[in-house]
Amino acid sequence: MLAAGLGLAAISVLVLLLWTLSSHPDSGVGGALRLAADLWLLAHGADLTRAATDGGPSAPVGVTPLLLTVLPLWLLHRAVGVCDWAPQPGQGALAALWISCGYLVVAAAAVPHTAPAALSADPLSALAHLPLFALAVTLAAAFAISGPPLAAPADGAGPFDGRRLVAAGRIALTGLGACCAAGALLFLFGFAQGAHRAQDALGQLGPDWADRLAVLFLAVALLPNAVVWATAWGLGPGFTLGAGSAVTPAAVTGTAPDLPPFPLLAALPDGAAWPWAAALVPVAAATSVAWATARAAVPDRGRRATAAGWGGTVLTVLLAGCGAGAALGLLAALAGGPLGTGALAAFGPEPVPTALAAAVWTTVPAVPLALALRLWRLRRPRWVRAGAGRAAARAARLRPTRRREGAPTGARRRFALGRGRRGRTPSDGWHTTGARRTRWAALKKSSGTLVPELPDPDDPPGLPGATRPAATDEPAPRP
Repeated sequence: MLAAGLGLAAISVLVLLLWTLSSHPDSGVGGALRLAADLWLLAHGADLTRAATDGGPSAPVGVTPLLLTVLPLWLLHRAVGVCDWAPQPGQGALAALWISCGYLVVAAAAVPHTAPAALSADPLSALAHLPLFALAVTLAAAFAISGPPLAAPADGAGPFDGRRLVAAGRIALTGLGACCAAGALLFLFGFAQGAHRAQDALGQLGPDWADRLAVLFLAVALLPNAVVWATAWGLGPGFTLGAGSAVTPAAVTGTAPDLPPFPLLAALPDGAAWPWAAALVPVAAATSVAWATARAAVPDRGRRATAAGWGGTVLTVLLAGCGAGAALGLLAALAGGPLGTGALAAFGPEPVPTALAAAVWTTVPAVPLALALRLWRLRRPRWVRAGAGRAAARAARLRPTRRREGAPTGARRRFALGRGRRGRTPSDGWHTTGARRTRWAALKKSSGTLVPELPDPDDPPGLPGATRPAATDEPAPRP
């Protein structure tokens, strides 16, 4: 409930600020607050209805400003993160359900608040979109914290185990981001060519600086929509401007209706003026998906023990391509929609063709490229192979040899093998007891009192100062 209140309050502050600066605030504070509620509901995907004027029918407004959608997304994600619940998949689903219920209470109060106005929310559309939006976002946030329920199966559970699905989801997001980044470049290129038209449109819509500020606010809120439109154009299906028209990289077909001057419409391409740009989005999609899949298939470069097989790599690319296509189709459905009836009943990219084109471009070229990158990552660089060979040789030299228990070592081992140092053999007598005593006596005589007496091994141990009894010729008594 707090997340919904904060989102509604943030949009209300912006609308009230623009209403205060406006040179003709006709509707009053109540109208500004109703407009803020309309924008908040529109950010969740709900359609608005423009009241009939001059005896004409009412007209729907279904283009969602995607930049405003980021606000409820972030607030719902934060609400799940700060909620007190055990980080387990079952508890995460329960927490998502409770947070969504509180969120929908505020939405249920906002829908009737917009009714008595020229622009109001469609109750059926709000009933269909808001619960789905809240549940999807909270469940995704909960599973991101606790892990999805399919993420912990046993190894070898099958081709569609949880780890592969999670990896494919991440790769799909990578491909989606690459597509949108390429679409943003296309939009910036087109907007730079039509900057003078955008400036003229801004001057026509806003005669003073306060009105221009409101137009700029609306243009910034619709800026992600323009990026999605450019992405759909780069993938091939393009978009429509109403009345059955189609804007594609090949050509502009049909006759578009007379559109009002709006700054973002200045970036529309003039026919097939950018033939080179048609390959930018597919190349970005295929390259990003293939590279991310190869990194996931071979996490440790040069190690085949931890690498995935070619079959698993192909399956991951297919799953990631389908996920990226579905996500881009959803964005296309939100970025476009009706802006009226008749010629403006369809405005923007078509969701299904856009999703299919994205899935094809992120799977067909990406499969052989991912397999090639997988083989390249399995190759060990030359310096790694050389370093590994030197390390193995050094380890072989330093590895101790096995010997049996009690076997002689050092000089004793050399003598036991029949060879000594400098050609000596055990028959030299150098290591006999008599030779040692002789050397010790000579050392003592030359050093004076520095060398103590050599203890006799027959002396009883532990008796300091004990002397050996004098030797006699009498035989020892028998026991």
